[in-house]
Amino acid sequence: METKTLDTHHVPVRYFEGGKGQPLVYLHGAGGVLAEDPLLVKLAQKYHVYAPLLPGYGDSQECGELRDMLDVTLHTADVVAGLGLKDPILVGHSMGGMIAAEMAAVAPNDFSRLGLICPAGLWLDDHPIPDLFAMLPYEMPQYLFHDVEAGTKLMTAGVALDDPEWLKAFLVMNARQMGMAGKILFPIPDRGLAQRLYRVKAKTVLIWGDSDRLIPPAYAHAWKKAIKGSELVSIAEASHMVTIEKTDQVIAALGKLG
Repeated sequence: METKTLDTHHVPVRYFEGGKGQPLVYLHGAGGVLAEDPLLVKLAQKYHVYAPLLPGYGDSQECGELRDMLDVTLHTADVVAGLGLKDPILVGHSMGGMIAAEMAAVAPNDFSRLGLICPAGLWLDDHPIPDLFAMLPYEMPQYLFHDVEAGTKLMTAGVALDDPEWLKAFLVMNARQMGMAGKILFPIPDRGLAQRLYRVKAKTVLIWGDSDRLIPPAYAHAWKKAIKGSELVSIAEASHMVTIEKTDQVIAALGKLG
């Protein structure tokens, strides 16, 4: 994957691009994404992938002008337009799924295929989503991974979670990223999306890890009910980071979009 820059109305956007085939736009979750992310690498074997970073992620600039969900939605739509893409496959994970769904609801004629991987954006009182912003690093793996031990090693590259240098770097990165993510996810990710999902016309595939402890599978069924004709693919022995834990199965599920 190559790292490139696109100028938009608000701020220069950094994005990863690679592969050949049908254009696919991938929107990352609150934890961000790297060029070597297993899902991006596998997607690029089948599609021409574009993965823009939200402001504040990676080496991208922060942008105070993006204040709320509408701003973020329109900004991301500007990115798609700036890339010269017409009706790309639109895929989003977690927070990125929330943005992708908003885009498909706001502009239902612009996107005909939508892949949502355990998206944020809804709220069920009987199944409250844990407060990601209040979590310490050592608490995160139990919510993100089915295999907590393996997930911890992936998050830290084998470094101890209490290592001062790792913790300092993590907190600096996390502060930038969560400053952006908090605008649409804090204190809860309910920005009225549930009332707009009826507008989605895109062929939609929902992908969920059966043991997701951040956004529980009850939300999968709420999304399926809200988007007419959507298909749900449940993946066993996977949690919120199903993109890493079961990459091949996620790719296969997205293949249903064409």
